[in-house]
Amino acid sequence: MGDVDAVLAQLVTELGPGTVLTDPDVLRTYSTDAARFCPAGTAAAMVRARSTAEVSTVLRLASQHRVPVVPQGARTGLAGGANAVDGCLLLSLERMNQILTIDSAEQIAVVQPGVVNAALSAAVAEKGLYYPPDPASWESSTIGGNVATNAGGLCCVKYGVTGDWVRGLEAVLAEGSVLRTGRATAKGVAGYDLTHLFVGSEGTLGVVTEVTLSLRPQANMPLTAAAIFTDVGAACTAVNEYLSSGVRPSLLELMDGPTIRMVSAYGKLGFPPETEAVLIAQSDDEHRAAADLDAFAEVCWRLGAGEVVVAENPAEGELLIEARRLVGPAHESVGADLVDDVCVPRSRLADLLRGVARIGQQHDVLVTCAGHAGDGNMHPAVVFDPADEEMTARALDAFGAIMRLGLDLGGTITGEHGVGLLKRSWLEAELGEVSLAAHRSIKQALDPLNILNPGKVLSMGESLSRKA
Repeated sequence: MGDVDAVLAQLVTELGPGTVLTDPDVLRTYSTDAARFCPAGTAAAMVRARSTAEVSTVLRLASQHRVPVVPQGARTGLAGGANAVDGCLLLSLERMNQILTIDSAEQIAVVQPGVVNAALSAAVAEKGLYYPPDPASWESSTIGGNVATNAGGLCCVKYGVTGDWVRGLEAVLAEGSVLRTGRATAKGVAGYDLTHLFVGSEGTLGVVTEVTLSLRPQANMPLTAAAIFTDVGAACTAVNEYLSSGVRPSLLELMDGPTIRMVSAYGKLGFPPETEAVLIAQSDDEHRAAADLDAFAEVCWRLGAGEVVVAENPAEGELLIEARRLVGPAHESVGADLVDDVCVPRSRLADLLRGVARIGQQHDVLVTCAGHAGDGNMHPAVVFDPADEEMTARALDAFGAIMRLGLDLGGTITGEHGVGLLKRSWLEAELGEVSLAAHRSIKQALDPLNILNPGKVLSMGESLSRKA
């Protein structure tokens, strides 16, 4: 453990009062993100940085005294990536919340990491522009956190994930130096792509203090359709046939039967009791939206949908998608759940849904499954009573079995939530020894003392800690 007292004394001197907090209640509140069942240590202090210079000061002093630093944004993450470790400095970037530039001609925005996703979306909309990435937490999550996890969202099927919209970064490295990556131009291939090395690195390689983002002209208000199936396999087939026809919807979401029943109990939405899958599609194509949804309806009817509703206007569309938006609140209302984040090839989507149901039965726990069917990224959730130790053990086993299933189907353990602490033990199973060694080499090159978010994503063993 480093010399925390020395760091705190110097931080107060260099950053001034009010920036460094040591109140135990505050530290306890900020010790975790939104993930459940991930360990969290006891932080020594929290620093509320206001500028890149202050972040640089924090990392310079932390490096000198071998004190770990855990960067944090809005702490909406679902993998324990922002959880405190013992004796660390929590580095809050929430105060760095300025939109520095919106350039309509170049269609870019330059923002600080604490800017909330929804605030950026609203600001660029005023200029007739659109920032597509929209994670479910978009009203509270920050751009810095979105970059750290390479967050996705409902619109990924057409617009991709956060990293697809990042042109450049400013990041403070472990010893306090400031690195600029990428560029503001639409094209540029000089040097290694360091920008996308940092995207998705979860604060383990550097602390992002500024982001240059691509924008696009404002999208049209989407039209929406929903289809109800009694067979989840038929709904998955509809996903593949619809997308194979060449249509590019702006949203294509799926909820399975257990999810629908939970949402119906929470929101009283009145789905037929025999419903085993609901597909929701949207198109924001100016010229093809109506035709896109007609094609969706044709495919769904042909594959046995019991009902297909095509909204006549955006307001009706919002009513159709309300059920999908209620998935999170419905789960929160029933107690504890472990949310998985597997992504598989769309051709294996039915295998994933059937396998998830089988895992729930095998482990005698409720498993619901909803997510972004258009890109194969689903969010199975294991629901259980945390006061029941035996049920909790079964739930954890089911959670792991779902990740194993995703890998066996040619997929990944995380499509958009990140690894953090929750999935660290599964990373080697996905990457393999050679890739994992390359990851560790990169980490050691950029953070040789292992002070940046230690223990997250990668296990670095004891060799680095002995250097301290």
